[in-house]
Amino acid sequence: MKSRALTLAAFAAFGIASAAHAQSSVTLYGVIDTSLTYVSHADGSKNLWALGNSSAGNLSGSRWGVKGSEDLGGGLKAIFALENGFNPSTGASGSSLMFGRQAFVGLASEQYGTLTLGRQYDPLVDLIQGITADNYFGSVFATAGDVDNYDNSFRVNNAIKYASPVYRGLQAEVMYSLGGVAGSTGSEQSYSAALAYNNGPLAVAAGYYYAANSNGDRTTWTSTSGGTFDSAINNGYETAHSLQIARIAAQYTAGQFIFGLGYSNAQYAADANSSFDSKQKYNTAQGFLAYQATPALLVGAGYSYTHASGDTSANYHQFSLGGDYNLSKRTDVYMTAAYQHASGTTRDESTGLVTSAQASIGSYGYNGTGSQTLVNLGLRHRF
Repeated sequence: MKSRALTLAAFAAFGIASAAHAQSSVTLYGVIDTSLTYVSHADGSKNLWALGNSSAGNLSGSRWGVKGSEDLGGGLKAIFALENGFNPSTGASGSSLMFGRQAFVGLASEQYGTLTLGRQYDPLVDLIQGITADNYFGSVFATAGDVDNYDNSFRVNNAIKYASPVYRGLQAEVMYSLGGVAGSTGSEQSYSAALAYNNGPLAVAAGYYYAANSNGDRTTWTSTSGGTFDSAINNGYETAHSLQIARIAAQYTAGQFIFGLGYSNAQYAADANSSFDSKQKYNTAQGFLAYQATPALLVGAGYSYTHASGDTSANYHQFSLGGDYNLSKRTDVYMTAAYQHASGTTRDESTGLVTSAQASIGSYGYNGTGSQTLVNLGLRHRF
């Protein structure tokens, strides 16, 4: 009888474990995106041929990750994500962090929305990026130097983020990131909010983002947000007291055509501990047109204009082209290209002096002369 009771208990325990397992899911996923790349004036007047563009990618940043959920009942789930970026050309990690792209845990409710805690995207990335050209053709359509985080250059640490349910096409997100500096609550903190409407052929989204640098003497950018310092366009402003970004974008789909417009204002504020005196502002207007030529082929073109003013003054004109062909549901080949012309002045990071503006496409970080051309012939696989 004792043996039989133990056997029944074991089967019961197995049944409970199986039921729990059936209510949970864990998924391994990833993207590998690499290309043969040509850059004119990649380092001053020097041209470059290279394979791949590190973990930043072209259409997508190369990554692998694990995500999962557990059904807690009543429409409530526990969720998590761990995501690592890497360079497909060398196998090196994309950063010094094990999960530099994302690392968060949270609760998701069908009725009340989603609350997540950890290293995450900010609300502007979540709600605005998806209706920009970056969503279709990647970095070559991004703002000059990615001064407004158009190309998702950074994540936010210590972030508490809430995303509302979608109601009649409307969704809102808010985020606050704890600076974690004892005795100085505002030091290194970040906060952001965004609102999106997506219903039928029209999608519109807008948002605001603020990040504070560390208080006291500083020589670089130290914040819960990584910052957008990818090139000579704005590297001279890493000692800013704060970074503010306001963005708005709209997209309209008409048959096989997709039209998109966007505007952003990025401000790098100075204080007594900054290496510059006046607030530096970047105003950017963008537009793109994409055409679904066949079920497998998407082509597009875009234009971006950025005007820098305040501490220094510069203008950046950029023309972009893209084509993406799906070989299957998970594998595609693409060609993207951009030409950028810069004029005016900027602040040199190493000397702190005002110098001639340099062209630098997207978040690639190649610092050219007054102009730059970049072409990618790439292959992307998702798993």
